[in-house]
Amino acid sequence: MLLKELSPKILAALNQQVEMEAASSQYYLAMASWAEVQGYNGTAQFLYRHSDEERTHMLKLLKYINERGAHGLVPALKQPEHQFKNIQAVFDLVFKHELAVSKEINNLVDLCLFEKDYATHNFMQWYVTEQIEEERMARHILDKLKLIGEDKGGLYIFDRDLATLDTADKY
Repeated sequence: MLLKELSPKILAALNQQVEMEAASSQYYLAMASWAEVQGYNGTAQFLYRHSDEERTHMLKLLKYINERGAHGLVPALKQPEHQFKNIQAVFDLVFKHELAVSKEINNLVDLCLFEKDYATHNFMQWYVTEQIEEERMARHILDKLKLIGEDKGGLYIFDRDLATLDTADKY
């Protein structure tokens, strides 16, 4: 049985998600660069890896679109924010951003059901699961930062631990 072609609405939504994942990669890259310059090398390493992971998410979408006979578009991106108040602010933004990504993925899944595109709906389930993990990771990091508070020694250990944390472990 052949899969039906992607509808124009699904194609547009998938390409929009490609853009969101690419922008996420750039956003985390900007955060990583800031952290590195501030001396938070562990946080920088973690965010560099997270940026790479978001790029992988973008590529997975792009390839899916192409495999379905459509054309995945490489988006133009605007420069992300690149100055941050502190590590707490960085991870507050990470958490808020992941919530926004989850919302967009859920909207895309809803569209798949409305359009009766069950193949894309099935494909998107990986992203739904991934977002649960992304939100949990950001929430756990924020919980750790709340425990640390203003303790510079605790922040030093936190930063050191992030260097070895695999983003796939989701903290």
